[in-house]
Amino acid sequence: MEHKKLSVEAIENGTVIDHIPAGLGLTILRQFKLLHYGSAVTVGFNLPSKTQGQKDIIKIKEVSFSEHDANRLALFAPEAVVNHIEAFAVVKKMRLTLPESISEVFRCPNSNCASHSEPVKSRFYIRSQNGRTRLKCHYCEKTFAREAVDEA
Repeated sequence: MEHKKLSVEAIENGTVIDHIPAGLGLTILRQFKLLHYGSAVTVGFNLPSKTQGQKDIIKIKEVSFSEHDANRLALFAPEAVVNHIEAFAVVKKMRLTLPESISEVFRCPNSNCASHSEPVKSRFYIRSQNGRTRLKCHYCEKTFAREAVDEA
């Protein structure tokens, strides 16, 4: 007899971020300040995934993501899915798309960039190139791989 057991407890209402690449769960927790809501947060690391081999998952009780927040998540985990949960059921699935630009999330790696010496907010234009996310700084106009850009 086969027994199925959830690796991470179900939530009644809130948001589930599923299919996060293994190892990025903590980055997403930190970047989106998910612990600051004061709501229960459940995280699973290195869980089995049919499509990815392993994945991370985050469940946030009583918190909903806007499409803007969900698409910002695409910078970190483009294949992730954001599920809105009501009464223990998925009522909406949001597939992610990269935003055209983003501000105040990353610091420009170019130490000569005006964003380091002037009182301006960082801003990047985003594009996907050969399956890789690239960010172009609004001020110095240099382009960087997503992985090369530090969080602000």
